[in-house]
Amino acid sequence: MLYFVQQLANGITLGSIYALIAIGYTLVYGILGMINFAHGEIYMIGAYLGIITIGLAAVFGISSTPVALFLALLVAVVVTAAYGWTMERIAYRPLRRAPRLSPLISAIGMSLFFQNAVQLAQGAKDLALPPLLPGGFVFLADSRLPIQVSYVQAILVAVTVTVMAGLGLFIRLTRTGMAMRALEQDQVMAALLGVDVDRTIGQTFILGSALAALAGVLVSLHYGLVNFSIGFLAGIKAFTAAVLGGIGSVPGAMLGGVFLGLIEAMTSAYLSTELKDVFSFGILALVLIVRPTGILGRPHMEKV
Repeated sequence: MLYFVQQLANGITLGSIYALIAIGYTLVYGILGMINFAHGEIYMIGAYLGIITIGLAAVFGISSTPVALFLALLVAVVVTAAYGWTMERIAYRPLRRAPRLSPLISAIGMSLFFQNAVQLAQGAKDLALPPLLPGGFVFLADSRLPIQVSYVQAILVAVTVTVMAGLGLFIRLTRTGMAMRALEQDQVMAALLGVDVDRTIGQTFILGSALAALAGVLVSLHYGLVNFSIGFLAGIKAFTAAVLGGIGSVPGAMLGGVFLGLIEAMTSAYLSTELKDVFSFGILALVLIVRPTGILGRPHMEKV
């Protein structure tokens, strides 16, 4: 039982990472109806920026861990948000009225461009980060299998829950959030009612990219290693989480991420690490057969 609880904690941590990345997919899909396959690379760039900023902070004599982490998050979020806005402006906006296949190809091109650019700049080897927040919470320490939750795991889950709650309020209560919801319903009608479509879509990319960078920095703290290819697999998993929860739904991205993380953790613990992807995608297929829109997704209404 204690072993199960430990895997539950590990699965929720992994699912929190997927959820943060999945939000970017679901926001863009909800408004534009396209899949931004370069989103995983934004997450990867955020992880690199976090490690580089922490290294530079040490070089300049900043020994305070909270200050170094704050600077890493700030730099990663600001720079990747700029990447997201630029990517939308250059790669997607000119293709907004093109056939659906065109922005998809453009997204794949941006993904490959970011991977190769980072590989050229940082090399193909892993970039390591020493543990900045060692230690953690130990529950039932006197038992045969004490439950351990590291400080980074606790921070990751707390940040994810806080971001989800804040994002929900942002979308529900702010003018930008209402504009996003209006575009999700009908872009033409929203434009007629005075919504600035281009600016709102740009803000959506900025928001999604910032959250991906947040996940990247936290993951680099958790695993301590990054390389130029981590964005591809994480992006595929996060996209799977978004589809599982119901792509276009922010709560669905959270639910799908946690669900996927739990599946992987339990499969790795009780069966085999090599089988975790088989079970993850197998359950995704089963869910989509029974409920094609995902767990919290809504049926697409064709506008006439």
